[in-house]
Amino acid sequence: MGTTDSKDKLIQLMTSYENLVFSICLKMTGDYFAAQDITQETFISAFEHLESLTEGSEKAWVCRVASNKCIDYLKSSERKVAPTPEEELPENVTSRDGPLEMFVAKDVLEDFTNKCGALPGDYSQTAQMHFIDGLTAKEISLKTGVPLKSVQTRIYRAREMLKTKVRKEDFLS
Repeated sequence: MGTTDSKDKLIQLMTSYENLVFSICLKMTGDYFAAQDITQETFISAFEHLESLTEGSEKAWVCRVASNKCIDYLKSSERKVAPTPEEELPENVTSRDGPLEMFVAKDVLEDFTNKCGALPGDYSQTAQMHFIDGLTAKEISLKTGVPLKSVQTRIYRAREMLKTKVRKEDFLS
């Protein structure tokens, strides 16, 4: 597979399965921020191993990569809590993006967006631009005219405030 083909395939996978992968990661880790990171790691790994992808099994393959990344995260030395059985991904990952799961993922994102909006002062705008819109600190700085270091500090503080507002229980049913 050529470089252009690989990039196109990655874009296709991300477009089709990004929300599903994020939902799996969020369900398995219970941590919004870790789920964001693991979702990115999943697609990086998928790009690096595209040659092992069998046409027609993309969804199951990407879900398995995501679940393996989550398992690695949960087993890492940084984590001291082992996952409980109900947090583990079921074997039948091919039916995870049905209407209920899509509704739950949308509901989680809407709740998180509301929590970003409820942050005090400039933290609200910065959190929404960074965590919801996906802008980098540099992009936020250029867009708002706020110095980069100030934006970075706001992102860090917003993340800390959100950690107290966004609890694991909010995402696990």
